[in-house]
Amino acid sequence: MMKNVITFIMAGGKGERLWPLTKDRTKPAVPFGGIYRIIDFTLSNSINSGLRQIYVLTQYKSASLQRHIRLGWNILASELGEYIELLPAQQRVGDTWYLGTADAVYQNLYTLELDRPDQVLILAGDHVYKMNYSALLDFHRQVDADLTVSVVEMAKEAAAHLGVVEVDSVGRVKGFQEKPPNPKTIPNQPDKIFASMGIYVFKTGVVEDELHEDAKKPNSSHDFGKDIIPQMLKKGLKVAAYNFIDENRKEAFYWRDIGTIDAYYEANIDLVQVDPVFNLYDKEWPLRTYQEQFPPVKSVFAGEEITGRVGLMLDSLVSNGCIISGGRVQRSILAPNVRINSYCQIYDSILMEGVNVGRYAKIKRAIIDKDVTIPSGTVIGYDPEDDKRKFFVSENGIVVVAKGTEIK
Repeated sequence: MMKNVITFIMAGGKGERLWPLTKDRTKPAVPFGGIYRIIDFTLSNSINSGLRQIYVLTQYKSASLQRHIRLGWNILASELGEYIELLPAQQRVGDTWYLGTADAVYQNLYTLELDRPDQVLILAGDHVYKMNYSALLDFHRQVDADLTVSVVEMAKEAAAHLGVVEVDSVGRVKGFQEKPPNPKTIPNQPDKIFASMGIYVFKTGVVEDELHEDAKKPNSSHDFGKDIIPQMLKKGLKVAAYNFIDENRKEAFYWRDIGTIDAYYEANIDLVQVDPVFNLYDKEWPLRTYQEQFPPVKSVFAGEEITGRVGLMLDSLVSNGCIISGGRVQRSILAPNVRINSYCQIYDSILMEGVNVGRYAKIKRAIIDKDVTIPSGTVIGYDPEDDKRKFFVSENGIVVVAKGTEIK
C-alpha cells in the first residue's frame, strides 16, 4: 500500500462522440464487455497497483456511476485510512463547475491537506487498458521529476485524435500538441508518436503551485495537457515521459480511448474472438466490478432443431441471468438479465442489461442499450435506410438503440 500517494480519477466526461450511449450516463459509466463499466479498468488497475486512497471526480450525469461505485467498490478498510470516495463538483472555490481536468483537481486541492502525500497521481477514468501504476511512481521518484506524463507509442496517423507529447532523446518532455495534423514524432522513429494517456504524477507542492497559478489565468482552458505542461516547461521545471508498460501481456500494446461508437463496438466485439487482444481472464491481474445477484445462464429448446426453435449461443459472452429461450446468439455480448425468445437471430451485436428480444426478431451489427424491449418480428441491422429513420447509425453502420427506447 502506497500511503504517500493520493489518486484522483477523472470521471466527469460527457463522451459526446459516444452518444446515444451517453444520453443518460457519463462516459466512464458506459457498460463494457457484458458485466463491466469503463471505469472498472482504471479502478482495477489502481487496486492491483496497491493504491488505497482514491478520489473519483464526477460531474456529468453521474447517478449511475455513483451507484455502481457505491455498490461495487466499497471494498477498502476505512479504519486503515483506505477509501474510494466520490467527489462531485461542489463550487468550493467559486461559482463554476469543473472547467477542465486541471480545474477539477484545483477545486479539490483541499483534500491534500488531510493526508499531505508526497505524490499526486491523476488518472483518466474512461480508457480500457491494464497498467501497474506503482512502476510509474517508482520511475517518477527515480528521475526526480516535478511531473511525469505517461505516454504510449502509437502510429503517427492516430495523432489527429490524441494529445501528442514531444520528447527529447533522453525522455524529457519538450512540448504538448492537441490533435495535431503534423505531430512531433518519437526520436529516431518517424512513423510513431507518443500519445498522452491522461495519466500524470506530480510532486504535491508542484501541483498545488501550478494549479493555483493556472486558476488565475482568465484565458486558460484549465487542462493538464494544453495549459499545465506548457506552463511548467516555460519555467524549466522537469517534466519526464514514462513509456507505458502493458500488463495485458500481448504482443501489441492495448490502450483504448473508446471515444466513438465504432471504436466502442470494435473493442467489445474483439472480446468474443478465439484469442482476443484484451484478456479478461488473467488471474494475475483481476478485473473487478459490481454484479447483481442473478441466476445462472439458461438455454432451452435444444431438442427442436427441425422447427428451428433452438436455444443456441456460439462464440459469445453471456452474462448471468440471461435466458436463451429457443433463439440463436452468435458472435455477440449479452449483459446480465437479457432474454432471447424463440426463433430470434442475434449476430455480431451487444445487448445490455434488461433487454428482451421478442420472437422472430433479427438483429445484426447493433448495440441495444439497457431496458429495451424488441417487439416480435423486429428487424434491426439489415436495412440501412430503415435503420437510419428509426435509430442512430454510426459511420461504419453500427445501429444503436438508446436506453429505454420504445419501439413501435
